[in-house]
Amino acid sequence: MMRLSSTFRLIVSAALLGVPALAQPALYNTAKQKLLEGKQVFSFTQAKFDIPGYCEAAKHFDYTWFEMQHSTLEFKDIEAMIAACPHPRATPMIRLPDAQEWHIQHATDIGALGIVVPTVDDVDRAREAAKWARYPPVARRSSGMGQARTIWGINGINYATTINDNMLVVVMIETPTGVANAYDIASVPGIDVVIIGNNDLSVFSGFAQTDDRYQAMVTKIHDDTLRAGKIFGQANAIYATGHPLSKDAKFFQNGPSFDGWKLPANGGRSPNAPPPGEEDKPAATKPAVKKQP
Repeated sequence: MMRLSSTFRLIVSAALLGVPALAQPALYNTAKQKLLEGKQVFSFTQAKFDIPGYCEAAKHFDYTWFEMQHSTLEFKDIEAMIAACPHPRATPMIRLPDAQEWHIQHATDIGALGIVVPTVDDVDRAREAAKWARYPPVARRSSGMGQARTIWGINGINYATTINDNMLVVVMIETPTGVANAYDIASVPGIDVVIIGNNDLSVFSGFAQTDDRYQAMVTKIHDDTLRAGKIFGQANAIYATGHPLSKDAKFFQNGPSFDGWKLPANGGRSPNAPPPGEEDKPAATKPAVKKQP
């Protein structure tokens, strides 16, 4: 059975409760370090092979959301981008199309420090996401070739003995079925973060994001995630502020850079907007929602 380390559980519990944890060595997964400190993290989405563009943007965000679910990016493309600037400010993470073993093994072997698994409806898919992301004894990632060890195993760091603590496993709940199973999904050992795929949840449920029934689903996922002792987030960064649950939401796709840097203009779209097909309203527009009692 996979178990979180006692150190990790202590840090997560302290962060969720706002209580300082015992001093621990800083993680080289700086996005995870910020999450454990109770801070919000934001990404930019890298959906095409562009080494100069990636290396520049990666200086200004908490993490990179390499998009493999809705793009033609291949592992060799991401491998080359990570190798070109191997220690950027932005932690490299990959949204995979599924939770297959070979996809997760490829992602971790090329140096990703986190994976995002979409459309998690049940415990089985959550367990698959967790199973292949970490080495034994907590999970079943196998030792293989790849550039991860040479990138992160520097300055005396033993990659094999430190990567389990530095790995960040994020699952997305995007359907009413996932909402119903949210607590069981969040409770799976090895799952670190549960986020809402806001726009797909709206599409799959048939409820607009301004609908009280949609907001009730959001609240259930939030409550179940925190009850399981995990980190809560929402894909759409418009929920980072101004929403009743914003104070507890920590992990977002896209959003502002930490130093005010702006992504290059993209056909008139907001530089912090979700990729095409991921949004159903302008990123600058916040939904009008009723506060929960």
